[in-house]
Amino acid sequence: MAVDATATPLSTPSRTAGWITPVEITVLGAIWGASFLFMRIAASEFGPAALVELRLALGAIVLSPFLWRARADFPLRMWPKLALIGAVNSAVPFLLFAWGAERAPAGVGAICNAMTVLFTALVGATFFGERIGWTRAITLATGFAGVVVLASGRIAGADIGAAVLAGATAALLYGIGIQLVRRHLTGLPATAVAPATLACAAVLLLPFGIAQWPARMPSAQAWLSVALLGVMCTGIAFVMYYRLIARIGASRASTVTYLVPLFGVAWAWWLLAEVPTARMAIAGALILGSVALSQRTK
Repeated sequence: MAVDATATPLSTPSRTAGWITPVEITVLGAIWGASFLFMRIAASEFGPAALVELRLALGAIVLSPFLWRARADFPLRMWPKLALIGAVNSAVPFLLFAWGAERAPAGVGAICNAMTVLFTALVGATFFGERIGWTRAITLATGFAGVVVLASGRIAGADIGAAVLAGATAALLYGIGIQLVRRHLTGLPATAVAPATLACAAVLLLPFGIAQWPARMPSAQAWLSVALLGVMCTGIAFVMYYRLIARIGASRASTVTYLVPLFGVAWAWWLLAEVPTARMAIAGALILGSVALSQRTK
């Protein structure tokens, strides 16, 4: 899940009990890591389009009170822009991750998701004139090397290169979406921007979701996974994240990025018996290490 903190006016971080923030960051990392588990469970029965349509709609519904409260900040002329950002930052990346979830273990998508931080920097340097310097350029190259390592592997005899490419492309789109939000939606409350873009993405994807609705009724387990994916991993998690930003600031809240792939791999190992491979560990170390160094050199 990619989010951007710069679209909301933030309050000065308050002094809160030292244990609360680490616990909430850990819980949020566990929730977002679980999203790849739920996609893995439900994608084969729903198909990517129907699965993502339900996820977007449920997430938008959970967050709709925030949009209603700030509705005066969203005039009609702004909605085409919100629709574009919703497509780039939600609809297409969610589809790519769901498509990959049909073809590779849940941990693979979670590891690819960590590339969002690196792609955000790359997009900023390529299209918006942001300077990254030699140190960050090396960290970007290291992260991309991790993707190559991951894509070149096989798990249970199956080639996962296509799923890795889908996940990396989704992370690239997240990076583009974050840059668009920073430049076009700054000053708007992010808790309202999120449901607006999710709702637009749901409307755009609706014809595809209907056209590809499963012929057979999905199992109760698949329905539960979709519900948790939309309500908890998309709706509630956004609320938690923006509360963290308001309390401790965007930079500290973004440390959840490091926990998502760890939890994604752990959930899949524990609940789906998808044992992580040595290649996944090497790729994850390269990607997360490059993200950590990139954040330190910003």
